[in-house]
Amino acid sequence: MGHARSSHASPNAGTDPERCGVLSLGLLSIAGGAWTGLVVAIFRLGLSGADRLRGAFLTASHRWSGIGFAASLCACAATAALAAWLARRFSPYAEGSGIPEVELALQRELPPMPLPRMLLVKFVGGLLAIGGGMALGPEGPSVQMGAVGARLIGSRFRRSWPDMRSLIAAGTGAGLAAAFNAPIAGAVFVLEELHRQFDKREALAALGASSTAILVARLILGDAPLFHVAAAGPAPSVTGPLPYGVAGAWALYIATGVVAGLAGAVYNRALTGSLALAERIDRWPVRSQAAVVGSLVGAIGWFAPRFIGAGETLTQDILAGGVVASAVPLAFLLRFLLGAACYGVRAPGGLFAPLLLLGAQLGLLCGTVSGWAFPMLGIHPQAFAVIGMAAFFTGVVRAPITGIVLVIEMTAAFTTLLPMLAASFAALVTADLMRTPPIYDSLRERLRDGIRARE
Repeated sequence: MGHARSSHASPNAGTDPERCGVLSLGLLSIAGGAWTGLVVAIFRLGLSGADRLRGAFLTASHRWSGIGFAASLCACAATAALAAWLARRFSPYAEGSGIPEVELALQRELPPMPLPRMLLVKFVGGLLAIGGGMALGPEGPSVQMGAVGARLIGSRFRRSWPDMRSLIAAGTGAGLAAAFNAPIAGAVFVLEELHRQFDKREALAALGASSTAILVARLILGDAPLFHVAAAGPAPSVTGPLPYGVAGAWALYIATGVVAGLAGAVYNRALTGSLALAERIDRWPVRSQAAVVGSLVGAIGWFAPRFIGAGETLTQDILAGGVVASAVPLAFLLRFLLGAACYGVRAPGGLFAPLLLLGAQLGLLCGTVSGWAFPMLGIHPQAFAVIGMAAFFTGVVRAPITGIVLVIEMTAAFTTLLPMLAASFAALVTADLMRTPPIYDSLRERLRDGIRARE
């Protein structure tokens, strides 16, 4: 009788610790998400202030003509150089976007380092680089600060490595969610890009951290989508014979995806080529390389202030119909080259926001050309810009679900879901046929090689 009771009680004895472990992991992920939401919200407020200060400075510099132009170059060069020097001098693994560093940390391949220092360098360096006009995104510092904060919390409560791994990944997703006001995309990014599998514990931590980060960030920043799209309807509103109109519309979605996939593969090569070039001219200190690129940013900003920085303002102009289509090809080429140059000097900053701008430009161009060629389809170029954002993201990162969810949450353009699926599929196939690896795979391998060289 007693033996029977003992054997009957053993399953509960085994499941109770598991339930307690899941509960504690969930609570810690919520704490990490709240911390990440607060830090990222402060970071975004700081970037908004830096953008206003940069805009006021560039406007005032025109009063002094040549002296103002020189001042613009010097100011942007100084902020870029200082950001790059801070990272290289005090926390080299705070350089760049931070996502490859997180991926290696999850694989326990990143050397031990002072985490509070990395957090401070990423925050200050990101404000200097992005606020100074470099074509980098705020999500890079945000995801790494979220990962570092989650690791500090996990260490404080002495969690096992499996729990620590889940918390670090969840903090990364929370950083992305808070940076773009996209809670679902943050959780999806953890499962699709970082873990590349679905696991109950990882999903629990990712959802808990992302949802709490968004709650805290929205209390500070508001809950409106990041972008407003002028065209609320589907990409083309078919006005011709229905079967032919639908077939033509889907052909255009696929064509847009193919163009985005080709451009994404070329962009990946441009990014890695820029990093390789910076390494080859290592006789120039990183601060000197950053100063050169920063001065270029200052020159562009003096003539066209909207073309520098993370690009969110220009993306909004495109989606709101405030950009002339004839200016898009030159603007796309300029931001394409500027994005690669800025990332090459390894200043703290991410890739997402700049590549979303490139996708919007590419989609607008495809939509405009399609409208000229097929006027009977009633095409909205701004809706094609939304489709281009998801497709180009897929071509570069090869994370189509994250890209689609992220763009939908950022724009609230739910009617473009099916066109985005078609375009992203085409972009994924095209980019793979180009035989270029996903950008974070390439960056992770470069980082791994650098670690081995230091050893």
